[in-house]
Order: sequence, then C-alpha cells, then structure tokens
Amino acid sequence: MNVLFLSPAFPDEMPKFVEGLAKVGARVFGIGEQPEGALPERAKKSLTAYKQVSGLFNETATVATVLEQVQKYGVTIDRVESPWEPTVVLTARLREALGVPGMGVEQATAFRDKETMKQVLDRAGLRTPHHHRCTSTDEMRAAASDVGFPLIVKPIAGAGSADTYRVNDAAELERVIGLVQHVPEVSVEEFIDGEEFTFDTVCANGEILYYNLCWYRPRPLVARSLEWTSPQTIALRDVDAPHLAPGKALGLGVLKALGFRDGYTHMEWFLTPRGEAVFGEIGARPPGARTVDVMNYACDLDLFAGWASAICHGTLGQSWTRKYNAASIFKRAQGQGRIQRIDGLQSLLQRYGPHIAHIELLPVGAPRRNWKQTLLSDGHLMVRHPDLASCLEICDAVGTDLQMYAG
Repeated sequence: MNVLFLSPAFPDEMPKFVEGLAKVGARVFGIGEQPEGALPERAKKSLTAYKQVSGLFNETATVATVLEQVQKYGVTIDRVESPWEPTVVLTARLREALGVPGMGVEQATAFRDKETMKQVLDRAGLRTPHHHRCTSTDEMRAAASDVGFPLIVKPIAGAGSADTYRVNDAAELERVIGLVQHVPEVSVEEFIDGEEFTFDTVCANGEILYYNLCWYRPRPLVARSLEWTSPQTIALRDVDAPHLAPGKALGLGVLKALGFRDGYTHMEWFLTPRGEAVFGEIGARPPGARTVDVMNYACDLDLFAGWASAICHGTLGQSWTRKYNAASIFKRAQGQGRIQRIDGLQSLLQRYGPHIAHIELLPVGAPRRNWKQTLLSDGHLMVRHPDLASCLEICDAVGTDLQMYAG
C-alpha cells in the first residue's frame, strides 16, 4: 500500500507513525516543510520518498504539488494520513483531490471545528456544554450573558488547552477578550466542574479495535494555569470501572454521530460530582504529549504500528491485555535560563525503579522551555503499576520529590 504522509518530521512523535507504517509493509511518501537532510533518522529510514514544500498549510499549493508529483512519477496513492491536529483538514482535502478512501473535508471540519462538532452532537442528543461561536468582542459579551459565569473561552480550532481560559465574572471577561484578540474564532461555553478524562480509540471500517481511558491530574486548565504543578496523564487499567461507564457510552455515541471510521480519535470529557458525563471535544487524531507511549506501556503494545495496521489492513495486528496503570508526569524547572541541576531522581529510582518505564529530562546546560507554550515542559517520567493506588503514589512522588532548577 502506498501512503502519503504529511509532516513526517514534526511534531517529534510523527517519525514513530511513519515507522509504524513501514513496519506493516506500507511504502511511505512524505511531504513536509523540513529539508530532506534535516529529517530525523527514524523517519528517513522509513520513507520511500520525500518532497519538501515551502508552506505546507498553503493548501492550494500543497495539493497542486502533490498532484504534480503523483503524475510525474506515476505513483498510485492508496491512503493519505497525518496524525497531527493542524493537518486534519488538509489531509482530507488531499484525499478528495486524489480520490482515495478516508475522511473528507466536511467530516474533517466537524472534528476540527469545536462549534460544528458540538452542533452535530447536540442534534444527536448528546450532552455538551452550552456553547456559542464568537468572532467579535460584542458576540463574546452576548454569549457570556447567555451562558452565565463561570464560563470557558477557547479557540474554535485549538488543541492542547492553548488560549483557553476560565472566566469567573465580567471583569475577567474583559481581560480575556484582550488575550484572545489574535484568535479568529472562539467558543464561549459553560464551565463544567468535574474530573477530566479521555476516550481514545483506534478504529478500522467503523469498528473500534482498541480503546483507552486516561485521567488528567489535575485537569488541563489547572495545569496550564499553575507553573508549579507536575501534570499527570494516567492510562487506566480498569476501563470497566462503574464510574467510567457514562464516559464510555458518551464516547461511543460521539463516534457514531460523527461517523468516524478509520484511524485514531482522541476525545476529552468531564465527569461531574453527580456522575454525569459531559462532552469536551474530540480530534480525529491520537492524543498528544507522549500519551500514545503511555498507552503502549499500559498494555505492552505498539500502537504506532497498530494504527498503521488499522489504516492499511483493517486490523490492529497485535494481541494484547490491559496489564498496568501507566502514567506520564511532566516536570517544570524552577527558575529561568538553563538547567542547573536535577535533584531526587536517584532516590526515586531506588524506591520505584522497576515501575519507572521511561525517563526523558532536559540535560544540565539545556535551556529551559516555555511552560506555557509546550505540554512537554522540561521533561517527563513514565511509570506503570498494576495497582492504581500504587501508580498514583509513584506519580505523586515524582511530582514532589523530583525537582529541576534553572538559572
């Protein structure tokens, strides 16, 4: 099978998906903005061919370039794929231009445009936050009057909680209006008080081949607001726990309403103190921030190759069981500048070594990242344990006992 893959080098998880396609026997043709010589080795060795474009998101030019290359080399493209959120609609446009199977532009827009997706789900009778699309400050004020405080302001086409704000009163609304002036369209919606979870799937031909539920500790909006936190994403072993049942049912209903068939989905939802599941948003792509790796550690799976097998062959291609609760814990250094020292890692390894699956921290001397602009922060640990309470204990120990300092 010949697969056209958009942006095989960026973000830095993309080479794993390219490698997954190669593992299941696909010939992968890459297109992206990076020079071929700058591609990561993992991507380079898995690609059959690569074409650099000057502006990937100039959709008209990108489609024209692809059609020209396909005609020039006489290649028949069987699939067009990209697990990167901003490319969802462009990928769909290329499918239509090439006449290959998969999600088209109209359906892709329902996954990319938060207001459109909620309208589809409202018509299906699924619980979403009360919401309004806004393109002006006057519309935002009117929507706030209708929704009431507290409320959430978020980009219509955003991802990863960027430019997302809780607004408690009219004064805060005016401040947030100033902060989102660069965002073309925002959703003003009801604030849902509750724990936040995910419902992630790999599908083929409309059938769920694998699903996962993650628990965010704390919820992303809090993690995005408080620098001192060490955000956790926990892939839960017991996905059949009774309190999660409403979220699973909601996830199944959302996939049916949106007509999803092939590839990854990543849905976020809220569990209120009364046990109600409320939809947050969904993307036609995998979860980010290394969560596919976390899901792999939970089941001893390769979900990069599993996704590729689903796309190319209609099966996951692997047997698996849920063995562990697995988690990522992201660390943020104290201070500014370059990493000066890392404290507490050896003690954690002595106490929990067999349960620490992966360590990836910025080395001493590296410049600290801007914690407001990246979910990856200054590094992370991944841990796993069959028992949830024990897994949470390790997560919290990493949060409190591992410290990074910059200066």
